[in-house]
This record gives sequence, structure tokens and C-alpha cells, in this order.
Amino acid sequence: MDRNDRSITAFTMIAHALVHTYELSVPILMTIWLTEFSVTTATLGMIVTVGYALFGIGALPGGILTDRLRAKDLILLCLIGMGGSFLLLSFAQNVATIALALAIWGIVASVYHPAGLALISTGVEDRGTGFAYHGMAGNIGIAFGPLVTAILLFPFEWRTVSALLAVPAVVGVLYAFTVSFDEGRADKSTDGGDTGSRQSLGEIFTNMKQLFAAGFGLVLFVVLCNGLFYRGTLTFLPDLLGSWLTVDLSGIPFFDANSRVAQEFDAARYLYVGLLISGIGGQYAGGKLSSRLQVEKALAGTFLLLAVIATVFIPIANSGTVPLVLIAGAFGFVMFALQPLYQTAIAENSPESDRGLSYGLTYFSNFGVGALGAALTGILLTRYVPQTVFWILAVIPLVGVVLSLYLLKRS
Repeated sequence: MDRNDRSITAFTMIAHALVHTYELSVPILMTIWLTEFSVTTATLGMIVTVGYALFGIGALPGGILTDRLRAKDLILLCLIGMGGSFLLLSFAQNVATIALALAIWGIVASVYHPAGLALISTGVEDRGTGFAYHGMAGNIGIAFGPLVTAILLFPFEWRTVSALLAVPAVVGVLYAFTVSFDEGRADKSTDGGDTGSRQSLGEIFTNMKQLFAAGFGLVLFVVLCNGLFYRGTLTFLPDLLGSWLTVDLSGIPFFDANSRVAQEFDAARYLYVGLLISGIGGQYAGGKLSSRLQVEKALAGTFLLLAVIATVFIPIANSGTVPLVLIAGAFGFVMFALQPLYQTAIAENSPESDRGLSYGLTYFSNFGVGALGAALTGILLTRYVPQTVFWILAVIPLVGVVLSLYLLKRS
């Protein structure tokens, strides 16, 4: 990677990690809001859902904006908005302010994925490596965001923690003002990628129709398979892991089993974090694979492996702690390896001038429509045992295999 590649990659890595740090810190803070405010789990759940929904829905208009404005400027506004929303959260005295802060976060954060991925696809010549490092940074935020939030809550009150979480966004903004790069370096077919800024809304909708008439529409269904499986499994996995993994702290020398740390220790949470950390390696592997193998082949093979792991996950998890840790690590590794692969597929099946629109539709599908995977799994778990649920969910990556092979045939 040359200097331009490294500058763009570093900038997007910082922003990507922060987006997911804030996203995953909210569930940790929810446990405190439920006890501090007179609010039911249903009401608070609805408030948080609105923020997350805006995070997904806003990706589409965010993608349109990316084709009309500089991606760097949009990411900069995203960082400022996210930091500001958590600073507002630190002043919350009621759930109305919490709802407002989370809604603001969802709106500003929704811009990031179409802007960041479009920036990598048009500005980074070593695209596969750029996507790999970008994905790894996202997993760092996913894994360590909730962990850091939980650790900070030991010495600090939650409002102080919210204010402290705004500090990394300030650092990201300061870095943005010091770095410069060519956003259209990797694709000069549009003289730097700014033709989208001259498009009318009517032309944008025309381009959207053209995208769906080409291979992009098929890739979008591949992304949807990832989103449904991702939300469907990860949403309820911490609770399932807790039923398989327990750790007795009383046998540890010089450790007070009755201390606050011991009482709040949940081994399943740390295993879940470990699963997410293994996804960092998966992101890197998927990015490198996209540079060395036809992306449709890589997608088909990865989806197939994910279906196999989902099928055998619970029998292996029930066979002991070591097998559980190993299958959880493999699960996280393979699941997150999909992300740089479908991101590359989007880049290869969309014109550079509509790259922001393409990634906006991608993450509208992945985060917006894909959120239905959580509802699907919730319904299935009320009717079937976990083993049956995982078998049913394994059908989703199998559909991904079929779609990927069809893409391969078309290519």
C-alpha cells in the first residue's frame, strides 16, 4: 500500500471502530437506565430500536449524499455528530433525552458505511487489503466497545462514562484535519469520482434502476443473507453461551468470591467478546482472499463453511468447554470473513460514480432489512430448541451459496 492507500485506510479504520464502539456500548448502558429511570423494558427497547433503525435506514440517503459530496467531509460530520450525541447523553435526566441522543447517533452514524466503503473502493488501489484492515477495525470496536464501557462503569457513573466515550470522536476529528488523500486515486474513470455531484435526484433514481438491472441486485441479496444470519445468531448468542459455559470463581486463590467483581462476572460475556475478536482475523483473511481468488468463488466457499459450522455448533458446544471455545472462535472467524468479500463484490458490480449509492443500498439491506433476523430467531426460540433453530438458520448461508454460484456463472 502506498501513502495514499495508508492515509485513507487509517482514516476509515478510526471512524469504523468508533461507529461500532458506540453501537455496542448502548446495550451495556441500557442495564443501568432500566434501574435508574421509571421505564419498562418494552419502552426502552423501542427507544433503542429507533436509534438502530435510523442507523440502517439512513444508509440509503447517506449513500446518495456520498455521490454528491466528498466522502471525507461526510465522515468528519459523522464523527462530530457521534461525539456530540454521546456528550448529550451524558446530560440526560430522563428517557426523552436518551431517545433524542440515540436518534441523533443513528442518523449521523448511518452515513459512515456508504461513505467509508465508497472512499476505500475509489481511493485505495490495494482495495482488498483496505477492506481487510477496515473490517478488522470495525471488529475491534464491536469487541472492545462494550468491554471498555463495562470496565469504565466500575469507577465512574454512567453519565461520566458517556462523556468519556465522546473523547475518541474528538481524537478522530483532529486526525481528520491532519490527513490528506486523493479520494479517486483507485479509479480515474470519472476524473476523481466526482461526477455524482452533478447528478440530479431523477438521475440517481435512474441509476438505481440500472444497478438493479445489472448484477448489483443479485449481490444485494447476497448481502441480505449475511445480514439476516448475522443479526439472527449474534443477538441471542450471549444468552445461549451462558447456558453452556459457567466458571466457578471460588477455587481461585486469594480471590473473594463474594466481591462485586465476582458477582458481576459472566464468563459467557467474555467468550462472546472472544468470538467477536476472532472476527478480526476473519476480516483480514476475507480481505486477502478477495485479492487472490475470484470473489464469487470465495463467497460461495465461505457461506458453505458457515452453514456447516451452524449445523454442528450446538452439538460441539454441548461437548465441553474447550470444544465450545474452539467452535465459537471458528464461528466468529468465518462469519466476519464474509464482510470484505461482499464489499468487494459490491465494488465490482457497481460503477464508481454510483459507489456511494451502492453501499447505501448495501447497508440499508444489511442493517435495516437484516435486523429482521433477530425477530426471526426470537420467534423460532419460543417454538423450537436451539439445535433446531440453528439448523433452520443454516438455510440462510446455503441460499448465499446458491446466489454466489449464480453470480459466478454470470460473471
